[in-house]
Amino acid sequence: MMVTKPVFDRLGFWLWVGSFLIVLGLALWSPDARSVVHIYRHGSEAFLSGQPLYQVEVAMGYLYAPAFAVLFVPLLKLGPYLGNILWHMLGFGLLTFAAMRQVRKLGGQEQTWLLSFGLFLALPLALAALRNGQATILLTGACWFLTLSTLEGRRAESFFWAMLAIIAKPTAIIMLLLAGALRPRLIPVLVLAVLVALAIPYGFASTDYVNAQYHDFFRLLTSMTVDPTGPFVPADFTAPFTRFGMPLSEFDATIVRVVAGLLTLWLVLQFDRRLDSNGLAIFLVAAFYMCVFNPRVEQNTYAMVAVPAGLSIAMLWREKGAMAMCWSLAALLFVTGLTSVDLRLHDLFHLWFRPVSISIIACALVGWFWMQDRQKAPAAGAVAHG
Repeated sequence: MMVTKPVFDRLGFWLWVGSFLIVLGLALWSPDARSVVHIYRHGSEAFLSGQPLYQVEVAMGYLYAPAFAVLFVPLLKLGPYLGNILWHMLGFGLLTFAAMRQVRKLGGQEQTWLLSFGLFLALPLALAALRNGQATILLTGACWFLTLSTLEGRRAESFFWAMLAIIAKPTAIIMLLLAGALRPRLIPVLVLAVLVALAIPYGFASTDYVNAQYHDFFRLLTSMTVDPTGPFVPADFTAPFTRFGMPLSEFDATIVRVVAGLLTLWLVLQFDRRLDSNGLAIFLVAAFYMCVFNPRVEQNTYAMVAVPAGLSIAMLWREKGAMAMCWSLAALLFVTGLTSVDLRLHDLFHLWFRPVSISIIACALVGWFWMQDRQKAPAAGAVAHG
């Protein structure tokens, strides 16, 4: 760490901010190029004009809850330039402040270096989603804040972040279920957050119209989860099998997702009950599940696990773990985000590589967190009995 600290004490953070400023410049220069924000604008326009939001038959296009269309209306009114800029700033700011709050909760020395180095490692993997303006960035920040607020038992904060997360993307329900399992006393708050998110559109459109949109929305979720259709090709754990000519059946994939979900629940409960739980390991496990085992995950969805993985590697480095492991995981995370910089590399690694590399990184980090807790527990017991 003595070699990297003078370099990354602040450089990584400024590279993170500087890259985002370049993203803002590109978004201002050409709002619709390499961007999904126009889909959000079309959703809000359809909502305001009373038009259908969803294309259930093809399960593509606008895939968000009706409340998301309401959330985006103020940005729509600001126009494609200012609205686009503010949307990018909202997601980037939320994710960055979530990482800062996590670092403060981790405590210890060299917190500036920890944040800076973690963001540097995460930058290549997160940059494409930042450039595209994907709601995944907003979802990541909201879910991360929800994790920290839940562990601290903050009801009002948990309500707000749960509501924002479920509005950002329906897959946030996974994080809400984990939060409810971690702190059962917050279940009423989380349920209320979902109900409020569902009720928001009724304040801005007729009941019949909103009911029709929810009917299509839930049909859409079913069609995406059970019987995927249309041109979408998933980048989840099934992608490597498909790429190498051994596609998994939907039944087998569902079994794997259920088993992985139960294992994820068990892991987060174990990390919560162990000594000095700080939330990073819990959110890393949750983000890993939401990326690798989500049937509608795409390549840029892996931005969700980028920053927690980067901070975890930086924490491993700070704690002077095995240096070979530190270098290997850092290099793998950084290189994973560079697999699309060249068309030939993109064609070679598209879809199948990220679930493999992120699985290796996440499993190695979870194993390290597990061993750290096992080492701390006996030491704490010895102090208590002394």
